Amino acid sequence: QVQLVESGGGLVQAGGSLRLSCAASGSIFSINAMGWYRQAPGKQRELVAVISSAGSTNYADSIKGRFTISRDDAKNTVALQMNSLKPEDTAVYYCNAAAKPTHWATWLNYWGQGTQVTVSS
Repeated sequence: QVQLVESGGGLVQAGGSLRLSCAASGSIFSINAMGWYRQAPGKQRELVAVISSAGSTNYADSIKGRFTISRDDAKNTVALQMNSLKPEDTAVYYCNAAAKPTHWATWLNYWGQGTQVTVSS
């Protein structure tokens, strides 16, 4: 089983920055794509950013130029640097990873427990 644990959320003023981190642990044979999603109150969960095992990235239009996703495969971590934060970025941010615990296992989608990001105006 793979566990994902996020850290780094909090309260910040508009225009400020936060860095989210997510560490994968447990029985890990391989991790494919890793990413960040967010869910604001009353809204559906949406993709924020994703990074492939090859390092290619994809961002939601609403955060392009402000957020940067990165990964460290040696540590099984993924990070999201968030700059120029806006009140509309307020949400619970979830880490996601496609991983398999053994060579013979199928790829499964894993989620962290979420971390709250609140941006005040």
